[in-house]
Amino acid sequence: MASDKTVILVTGATGGIGYETVAALSAASSDFHVLLGSRSVEKGEKALADLQSTYGQSLKSSISVIQLDVCDQQSIQSAKAEIDTKFGKLDVLINNAGIIVYQQVDQLTMLRQTFETNVFAQQIVTETLEPLLQKSANPYVIYITSEMGSVTKRLDPTFKFDKIRGEPYRMSKSALNMLAACHRHNYADWCKVLAFNPGWCVSNLSGPQGREMRKKGGARDPKEPALVLADVVLGKRDEDIAKNGMVDVDGGVLPW
Repeated sequence: MASDKTVILVTGATGGIGYETVAALSAASSDFHVLLGSRSVEKGEKALADLQSTYGQSLKSSISVIQLDVCDQQSIQSAKAEIDTKFGKLDVLINNAGIIVYQQVDQLTMLRQTFETNVFAQQIVTETLEPLLQKSANPYVIYITSEMGSVTKRLDPTFKFDKIRGEPYRMSKSALNMLAACHRHNYADWCKVLAFNPGWCVSNLSGPQGREMRKKGGARDPKEPALVLADVVLGKRDEDIAKNGMVDVDGGVLPW
């Protein structure tokens, strides 16, 4: 039997935007059940305990941990079976898991690792969970992308990140945008699909040193995009989703 709650899965939810999104969603409505996706149950349980300690009474909806390594097919299939057994459907999929490879590796390895998580895994997770999304009365698929993947902005000399190279990351987010566009086209009759730009946020993407660099550079608190993502799930950004472009954290859409 399908759950009467809106069932929401957030991948890569043990830190950064994913972690804060779980908190924002739980605080937004008591009608949600939020699945905190984590590569290990232990890490997920620790993140959940931290959330409950930090946010306490503001958390209105239930949260549970689900083991999900987006780069492991068996893990994805197990997560699908667990969601199906416990809830019978999935209403919202927030594809948040992503990486920037900052370790010293050769260029080909860097490209492979970046695309495996930021692109290939996103397609496999979404299409594996598609049957559960089809059981929802109002499904959403949300890809956490980046304006760094905008081809239009890359060719704009006035773009604020014009001097930053980062080709592997840029390329992967451009490919993710295409995946979002393809799924938006393929699922047009039954599902709202969007690519969401959270802006430059404090996160663990670039490792501990990168986190400090982001703080010093004025990166935004991940709570900001998390609150906007809660609004997306509540239907407050449907007008922007209907437009052609990335839904932006600061309002409106950005060009592909």
